[in-house]
Amino acid sequence: MTDLYILRHHALGLREIRKVAFSWAEQAEQEFGMACIYQEGRTRDELLFTRQGVQGRLLATHNKVEINVELGVLLRTFKSRIEDEIVKNLDALLQGKAH
Repeated sequence: MTDLYILRHHALGLREIRKVAFSWAEQAEQEFGMACIYQEGRTRDELLFTRQGVQGRLLATHNKVEINVELGVLLRTFKSRIEDEIVKNLDALLQGKAH
């Protein structure tokens, strides 16, 4: 069951969105203590992230980024705050690459 679903379309292509996704993974590890596994693919990259009470997946393709997050019972209380933080970080990274 997905508690959070975030979708962003972009025109960066796979090479540039890969950099964005990797930066997002680094932020998730450093700021939120996530354990991340990043897998590059020919047509898409997948990032699996987890920590106690949270697990999710970021999927990056040549034209979109999708993030699915499952929250544990205790963290569902903070769902909107967590979503706001994910959106803020992702959008900032996308804006940085768009220029």
